[in-house]
Amino acid sequence: MSTQEYSVNGSRLSFPAGFVWGAATAAYQIEGGATADGRGPSIWDTFSHTPGKVVGGDTGDVAVDHYRQFRTDIALMAELGLSAYRFSVSWPRIQPGGRGPVNAAGLDYYERLVDELLRHGIMPVLTLYHWDLPQELEDAGGWGERDTAARFAEFASVVGTRLGDRVPLWTTLNEPWCSAFLGYGSGEHAPGHTDPALSLRAAHHLLLAHGLGVAALRSVLPAGAEVSITLNLHAIMPASPSPSAAEAARRLDGVANRIFLDPLLRGGYPFDVVRDTGSLTDWSFVRAGDEAVIGEPIDLLGVNYYAPTLVDLGEPRSGPTAWPGCDDVVFVRQPGPATAMGWTIDARGLRTLLLRLHEDYPGLPLMITENGAAFDDRVQADGAVRDPERIAYLRDHLAVVHESIEAGIDLRGYFVWSLLDNFEWAFGYTKRFGIVHVDYATQRRVLKDSAHWYRAVIRANGIDWA
Repeated sequence: MSTQEYSVNGSRLSFPAGFVWGAATAAYQIEGGATADGRGPSIWDTFSHTPGKVVGGDTGDVAVDHYRQFRTDIALMAELGLSAYRFSVSWPRIQPGGRGPVNAAGLDYYERLVDELLRHGIMPVLTLYHWDLPQELEDAGGWGERDTAARFAEFASVVGTRLGDRVPLWTTLNEPWCSAFLGYGSGEHAPGHTDPALSLRAAHHLLLAHGLGVAALRSVLPAGAEVSITLNLHAIMPASPSPSAAEAARRLDGVANRIFLDPLLRGGYPFDVVRDTGSLTDWSFVRAGDEAVIGEPIDLLGVNYYAPTLVDLGEPRSGPTAWPGCDDVVFVRQPGPATAMGWTIDARGLRTLLLRLHEDYPGLPLMITENGAAFDDRVQADGAVRDPERIAYLRDHLAVVHESIEAGIDLRGYFVWSLLDNFEWAFGYTKRFGIVHVDYATQRRVLKDSAHWYRAVIRANGIDWA
C-alpha cells in the first residue's frame, strides 16, 4: 500500500490557503557527527554516555546521520511536499563551550542546510535551543545559573546575524518544561539533577533566556522575521467531578502550563504557583525587571501536544519529581487505546487546550509545532511500513485543528513529529515517532504509509472526513 498514491476524496475538511504543512526534528536526535568539525560536547552527550541513563546504552553519536545526509533528507521533504521544516541548531556545534569564539564550520553547516531547504521551496523554521546545552555551561551551573541566560542571548545573536536574511520564523526554546523539570527535577533527562528548588530556578532562567533571546534576535533580524517560543502544554483535566480532582488539576496546571504562559503573556508568575511551591524555594532568583524581560512580545506561540492528562489527589509521594509542589497529585490512566509510549490517544485534549489558549490568552497566533505518535513500526517483506494507527492518530488530530480554525482560533500551521525515526532521548532507539522509517544499522530511509498519507493531505490542503 505504501507504494501507491493515497487519494483525498469524499467529504473533505479543507484548510485555509497558506496553511503551513511541516515536519519537525531536533539536532541531537538526528544529526550524529558528535565530534565532527569542531562540535563540543553537550549535556546529552554526557548523559547518554552515563551508564543506566538511556535504554540500551544508546547515544546520539551517530543518530540517523543527518549531519552528512541532510541533502537526502531534504529531498524526502520535497517529495512529501512539505511547505516548512522545523529543525534545531546544536549550540555546541556553533559555540563548543557555550560562550566565546564561534566555530565557523558549525555555522557553515546550518547555512548549507537552510540554503538547501530554500532551493527546494521549503521554509526553514529554526529552533535555537532543543535541550543540547554545551557541557561547559552545565559545569558552570547550567540553567541553575543566571549567566546561562546571558550566554543564550549571545548565541541567539550569532545565529540570527548569520541566518536572519533566510529564516523567516525563529523559536527561542523548545519545551522549557522538559529542560527544567525533567532535567533538574526528576533527573529523567540531561543533566540528570533531582532538586525541586533547582528545577524552579532553572525554569526561571530558561524564561529569562527566552526574553533576552527575543531582544537579541529583534536587534539583528530583518523587520519581517517572526519570533516565537514552543511549549509542551498539558491538557489537564480532573479525573472526576470531585473537589479533590479539581484541586489536583489546578495545582498541576500551575507548574505545567501557567508557570510559563503567565510570565510570557500576562507579565508575571501566577500567585498560586509561587504559594504552592513556597516550601521549596523563596523565589529570590526572580529579580526586579525579570518578568518584563520575559514578557518581550512574541509573534506566535508554538504548541506541542501528544495526549491529555487526567489527575486527582492521592497519597503524597517522596523522591525525585518533575512536578514541584504536586507530591499528592496522582495521574489517572484514561481507558482506551494508547501509543507505544503508553500515552492515551484522545484528540479531544488538543481541542480543550486550543480553546483554553484562545480564551485565556486572546489575540496570539498559534502553530502546532509537534504532534505525533510512536508505534512499533516494522518494514514488511514487501518493503512497506504499514502504520494505520499513526494515520488514524494524525487524521483525528488534524480534524481538531480544522475545527479550531473554523471556531475562529488563529492557528497557522501543523508540524508532524517527527520526520524521521530517531534517538528518542532516555528511550534511545526503542521508540519510533517518524513518518519515515530509518534502519539504524544501514541508515536506509523508507516512507511509511503515514508519510504517503500526509503527502496526499498536503497536496489536497485537506483531509477526508466521513
